[in-house]
Amino acid sequence: MDKYISIVEKQESVLCFPRFNREDAWELGQQMASRILEEKLVLSASIRLATGLVVFQYAPEGTAVNNENWMTRKFNVVRDMEQSSLLYTLRLKKRKLTLESRGMDPRLYAASGGAFPIRVSGTGVIGVVVVSGLPHFADHDFIVQSLSRFLKISDVPRIPLNAKI
Repeated sequence: MDKYISIVEKQESVLCFPRFNREDAWELGQQMASRILEEKLVLSASIRLATGLVVFQYAPEGTAVNNENWMTRKFNVVRDMEQSSLLYTLRLKKRKLTLESRGMDPRLYAASGGAFPIRVSGTGVIGVVVVSGLPHFADHDFIVQSLSRFLKISDVPRIPLNAKI
């Protein structure tokens, strides 16, 4: 567990934006949507500002309103905790805690990977990249790969997709 927590902490420290605006959201979103189409993934993707404003969203054939609900619940975790939904989930599990024990309604929050903070250097968390449709480690990894490509940062550590927690 500690190994995975350390990997995600490193991802969050490395995948930091020098700036982020709506043009960046459009470019990042288009890159993610293109990858979803190319790989024929049944995966919804969204980029939301910390205020909740959706500045990009793509929901390919095969996705449903359930994916939207999951994305909103994952977004809420990142917005409130200012860390990825996977990192928060791992930390909960390590301490043998639940969302409920932390006063978080599971109808509003999800303990699952798939939402990652958009952190701007010198500013902090200003938004969230969130996806839904794959197993939660794969959801998280899709975002990490997408941000790595967008920011042109290689050698970002990754959690194996077959990891168990």
